[in-house]
Amino acid sequence: MKSTHFLHRCILVANTKRKGRGVFTNEPLDKGVTIEVAPVIVMSNENRLLLDKTLLHDYIFEWGHDKKQCCIALGYIVLYNHGYKANCEYDMNFQKGLITIRTVRAIKKGEELLINYNGDFDNPQPVWFDVK
Repeated sequence: MKSTHFLHRCILVANTKRKGRGVFTNEPLDKGVTIEVAPVIVMSNENRLLLDKTLLHDYIFEWGHDKKQCCIALGYIVLYNHGYKANCEYDMNFQKGLITIRTVRAIKKGEELLINYNGDFDNPQPVWFDVK
């Protein structure tokens, strides 16, 4: 049986100074390293409207080419914090129901792994919690 979840051996979850928990590496990583591949639970737009009224709103991803669904990712995916100049990117495989996290530059031991919640690792558009 083939697993649908992969987690790099050097990854750990720890508390951050300002953002609660986050995902870190305990060894240096090169650019292009796959950090995690995680399955998702896909939900309808109707379910998303309900989730938007809960704390889970902060942990869901828009899903599908038309973004009419949402998903919650399993594994550590929901614990990666946001960075406008992120050191990782995520890729969504709608057909297989997976999200993959990869490094976009070399990362030092002990560094927090960040994704840009806008989808592109260097997208400067303000995310929902920075919109004033």
